[in-house]
Amino acid sequence: MVDLNSDLGEGFGTWTLGDDAAMLRVVTSANIACGFHAGDPATLLRTCADAVRSDVRIGAQVGYRDLVGFGRRFLDITAEDLRADVIYQIGALDGLARSVGGRVRYVKPHGALYNTIVHHEVQARAVVDAVVAYDASLPVLGLPGSAFLEIAARAGLRTVTEAFADRGYTSAGTLVSRRENGAVLSDVDAVAQRVLRMVTEGVVDSVDGVTVPVDADSVCLHGDTPAAVDMALAVRAALSRNGVTLTPFVS
Repeated sequence: MVDLNSDLGEGFGTWTLGDDAAMLRVVTSANIACGFHAGDPATLLRTCADAVRSDVRIGAQVGYRDLVGFGRRFLDITAEDLRADVIYQIGALDGLARSVGGRVRYVKPHGALYNTIVHHEVQARAVVDAVVAYDASLPVLGLPGSAFLEIAARAGLRTVTEAFADRGYTSAGTLVSRRENGAVLSDVDAVAQRVLRMVTEGVVDSVDGVTVPVDADSVCLHGDTPAAVDMALAVRAALSRNGVTLTPFVS
């Protein structure tokens, strides 16, 4: 069994990004933006309502306050400010979700924040402190071996490991920077077979040809990746054909 998640709710006003409604018919968990890196209140409310109707779990995708950079630029923010920002984002999305019969069920950092707290212990601890302060029963989703998951586990939070269907890996098991070649994958069939190997064998090939271990309680497909819906359908079909059941990691 494995969870399939996607980053959704990332449009803003009249600007749309991806086909959230279609993705919600495929995935089991939705990492919904919280308005800091993307998403306006109406978009987020609509995405939460669609997730509830599709019986998809809602996660708060918290990020840096960086709409212009889509949350993909590092911010040298104080731990105090980051903690407050994360609490604010979880609370905002949770309020929207509850208004349509759902609620935030987990937390996943976004973009540059996600990658930063793989190693940046001060910011990792600030995110953990925010989740504990808001609701210590919420699981957190992150990269295996990251400082974030280690600190979260010590704080008593449930940690959920994640692999990426459509992102390149380095030989160290981290994600290739989006500024480099091989960062984002677009071949639908290749991605489907890659995910099957991740889930059934626990390995993935890095951009330089090294086979590295992956530990995946959940697999992420980015909603803004080209052919994201086709990719999600292919991944789901490949897993199903090989006896893997898609199920959310939270009940």
